[in-house]
Amino acid sequence: MGGQACIFYGGAEFSRDADVALLAEPDNLEKLRRALEEMRAETIAVPPFQIEYLLRGHAVHFRCSHPDVLGMRIDAMSVLRGLPPFPVLWERRAVVRISEEMAFDLLALSDLVQAKKTQRDKDWPMIRRLLEADYLSSEEDSPLGQVRFWFMESRTPSMLLDLAKRYPAILQSVRTSREVLQSLPTADEVELASLLRKEEDAVRAVDREYWRPLRKELESLRHAMGSTGD
Repeated sequence: MGGQACIFYGGAEFSRDADVALLAEPDNLEKLRRALEEMRAETIAVPPFQIEYLLRGHAVHFRCSHPDVLGMRIDAMSVLRGLPPFPVLWERRAVVRISEEMAFDLLALSDLVQAKKTQRDKDWPMIRRLLEADYLSSEEDSPLGQVRFWFMESRTPSMLLDLAKRYPAILQSVRTSREVLQSLPTADEVELASLLRKEEDAVRAVDREYWRPLRKELESLRHAMGSTGD
């Protein structure tokens, strides 16, 4: 659900880390725990690897020490801001098959884009690249749902202008759902870039507010662990 997924979708991002979304149920966590033991992975920082923290939206962080994956970091989450529960994500996941024996389950592209809408600077250029890659690799006669997705999520002014030219009827059907679309098709790229930045700033603020209580909880955990250690 992170950088590795972006690579599969063509948004090339080198990453030695692996971010995974998992179903937070006891049996499933036990399976993950056994896999982590094989990689000699230990939790780093807080919170501890416990189901209640995953269900509250925290990420649990691990560092591997097995020679085959030495230094690799794994971040596990079960609740993602702005996304539906795990069973829904699993139902609409994308499966990339490397061979008969090996396949990878990825967040659907639309869910991956939503997951990348954070306060982190590096995530926004990645959203842009993911949409561009999907658009450039698409067929001439693209499904309606895919075109709507491009209109709602594209962060590239030139791409939005091209979409408005190619699909004026679809633009009319979605333009009230996103402020930046209301300036199409007459806006220029500079104006669109300004509107996109305004939109990004608003989403970053929402993400900061979402994480504020969770960060306070982590600070309390760190303080408690430090006091226990003393």
